[in-house]
Amino acid sequence: MATIENKTIWITGASSGIGEALTYALSERGCKLILSSRKKDALEKVQMHCAHPENVRIVPLDVSDFDILPEKANIALSAFGSIDILINNAGISQRSLIIDTDLEVYKRIMDVDFFGAVALSKAVLPHFVERQKGHFVTISSLMGKFSSPQRSGYCAAKHALHGFFDALRMEHEADNIGVTLVCPGFVRTNVAKNALKGDGNPKNEQSESIANGIPVAVAAQKIISAVERKKFEVYMGQKEVFGVYLKRFFPIILHRVVSKRKAT
Repeated sequence: MATIENKTIWITGASSGIGEALTYALSERGCKLILSSRKKDALEKVQMHCAHPENVRIVPLDVSDFDILPEKANIALSAFGSIDILINNAGISQRSLIIDTDLEVYKRIMDVDFFGAVALSKAVLPHFVERQKGHFVTISSLMGKFSSPQRSGYCAAKHALHGFFDALRMEHEADNIGVTLVCPGFVRTNVAKNALKGDGNPKNEQSESIANGIPVAVAAQKIISAVERKKFEVYMGQKEVFGVYLKRFFPIILHRVVSKRKAT
């Protein structure tokens, strides 16, 4: 099993939630970190709370601003001279019925959750190929394996991530480039509170399921373990993980169970 100690890791969406928790856990493991999100002030606060803030660099960016990502990748690469792991964590969710959802909301979700990860990974990929090593870690969701009402755009984006990154893994296995898709269920973050409604405004309400989910620190440790083990996919959550297996073997049962469940 490979060890993650002393690796150079670029994390998007690092100002809160899973990205923030990963930052703290990886700093304790002696990693050199490059942190990105749209919120520079929040990133600076995260840096201050790291075990080794001197080994942290900040590269603010919006992953949906595709034109600037190659330049941002060059800046990130120059921070420590190389990158071992890119963690595509930036994302946004949705809580609205299809009939009530503006097309612009779907475009926004796809730009951030799918095309942002694709564009940034393509910007880093030549560096990994040149070095003949590297690892992409993409934070998907259990919603990337099965769907749920009021999350149509979010589910579509997460499903798309699996299609793209499974292909990337196949194309670059010979270059010693790994891909790990992380599929969380309910984790205690603000993902539901920040989710977009049908008109594009944030929901601004916490979800009971999210509030009762697994702690972000636990999620971070599971992700690190999966990366060290070079797992293709990792699922995490409580009962919701069983949805992956119901989808595979009993899709009608899954449909009935999820359809009756109140969306949160």
